[in-house]
Amino acid sequence: MIGTVLAFFSLFSEAMAAARERTFIMVKPDGVQRGIVGKIIKRFEEKGFKLIALKFMWASEDLLKQHYAELAGKPFFPGLINYMNSGPVVPMVWEGLNVVKTGRQMLGATNPADSAPGTIRGDLCIQVGRNIIHGSDAVETANREIALWFTEKELIQWKPAIESWVYED
Repeated sequence: MIGTVLAFFSLFSEAMAAARERTFIMVKPDGVQRGIVGKIIKRFEEKGFKLIALKFMWASEDLLKQHYAELAGKPFFPGLINYMNSGPVVPMVWEGLNVVKTGRQMLGATNPADSAPGTIRGDLCIQVGRNIIHGSDAVETANREIALWFTEKELIQWKPAIESWVYED
């Protein structure tokens, strides 16, 4: 019986470790200009996610075109690139259990009018063109975006002292 219980917890622990993933979150120029970068970081930290990379930068037009490549054929693409190049941004990488899905839920709908109160966009935005934040929509997308904005050396591996109070493993 004890062997079965230990085997269960071992499998559970392995599943928890496998579900820990990374996501790419970026505060857009409007979020930076409004001075709410700290509020956004605070929400992810309070949730229990681990920050492993962060930059404050003015993204080049080329980098932005690569980042938004799947939207290149859309009529709003030139305006999006101009807007994203209009001021500094804060790209970040967060790590944790199901962080991509949970991060998207924390952001709220792309259109702030459709975002629930309690979400970042629901609480802090009014219009879709000023929705303050970008978040990866899938693990594969997150991996591509992280590699685009950060080198492997910039992803800091560390273990917060509170980790055992956030995760059961």
